[in-house]
Amino acid sequence: MRDVAIIGVGETEFGELWDKSFRDLGIEAGLKAIQDAKVTAEEIDAIYVGNMSAGKFIDQEHVSALVADYSGLADEHLPTVRVEGGGACAAVALLQARMAIASGMYDIVVVGGAEKMTDVGDVQAAEILAGTADQEWESVFGATFAGLYAMMARRHMHDFGTKREHLAAVAVKNHKNGALNPNAQFQREITVEAVLQSP
Repeated sequence: MRDVAIIGVGETEFGELWDKSFRDLGIEAGLKAIQDAKVTAEEIDAIYVGNMSAGKFIDQEHVSALVADYSGLADEHLPTVRVEGGGACAAVALLQARMAIASGMYDIVVVGGAEKMTDVGDVQAAEILAGTADQEWESVFGATFAGLYAMMARRHMHDFGTKREHLAAVAVKNHKNGALNPNAQFQREITVEAVLQSP
């Protein structure tokens, strides 16, 4: 297996970006990564796009080919692969790309992840997210994504003595990191106390 390196990165702003489409977000991040890596279209061997539910969120399937086409890469006839893995889509896409390069199948690939969840209402978004749960044994009984994570957290608290303060510390750490990122949706630090008092 060959060594693999990330040679360029690109990121869009996070948030409810009403003026940008799924396509806009994917292309913006991908082109930034290609420019950062200083590679040409001719050097790219494949594209991997992590995406959970574009078909339900924006009524668009076949998103990897769409991104390639609107990025001006259709003439390169690249294999484009959509990778689905729930909330870990982009991470799984990165893993697939890494394996393809490490195996020697490809030398340079573009990997991205995008979701456009705010184009539907909150109730519909929750239903779509619930589609990553087991429809036969979880969702049918009313389990939502948030509810399933809450049950996991409660079980962790029971088994390991985890406290609410420990879980709140995760949000505090994430907000601290977000405050350092100019593209983050929330760029403010918070306290454990604020998290514990939030609804």
